[in-house]
Amino acid sequence: MFLRPLLLRLCVCVVLCLPAPGALRAEPAVGAAVRQWLSTVVTRIGAADRAEAPRSRGGTVTIRVRIAADGSLKDASVEGGSGSAALEARALAAARAAAPFAPPPSELLTEDGTTELSFPLGLARRR
Repeated sequence: MFLRPLLLRLCVCVVLCLPAPGALRAEPAVGAAVRQWLSTVVTRIGAADRAEAPRSRGGTVTIRVRIAADGSLKDASVEGGSGSAALEARALAAARAAAPFAPPPSELLTEDGTTELSFPLGLARRR
């Protein structure tokens, strides 16, 4: 009889002392400069679309851009299509029109001196 409450308390203590699931994974800290640079890239691409978009329907296209250490656009491609070739072409044209960008923060650069971003780009309907 005496062992059951003791074992129960011991089990509760062990469970409470274990780290929460996922607590052992280290999440990388993203600095303000990195967040600002990323925001600027996405904002510039969206602004380029609004400045040059022809009359067309809107939608969302997931694009991938590769930017060099000097800020030049090395590559742009559609990663998640919208089902509309015209909308996808519009997203790629906006990425090209927005370049060059400010040089990316050094912590984002890969060994080949570039950084890759993939994000959904919302394209507004043009009347």
